[in-house]
Amino acid sequence: MSFGRNPHVAKAEAAETKAREARDSAAHELAWREAARQWERAASREKSEKLRREYTDKADAARANADVGVGSVEPDTLPVLDAPREKLLN
Repeated sequence: MSFGRNPHVAKAEAAETKAREARDSAAHELAWREAARQWERAASREKSEKLRREYTDKADAARANADVGVGSVEPDTLPVLDAPREKLLN
């Protein structure tokens, strides 16, 4: 970590990346909420009003993404194998 840099910005960006790659809705929501929390922490450490406002806006957007969810992925949408059971390998 270098001096003078806000460490929470990198943590928030990493949490956003994790949220985009999440496969289930619980992980998606949790990662977006973590990103929002890190953006809030980054905003609280900033002296610049412009950066503070930018980070607060990103925190609000992350919370909105957490509320949206991954989408409706139903377990019945998995592909069905047409091969008989005796021909399937372990």
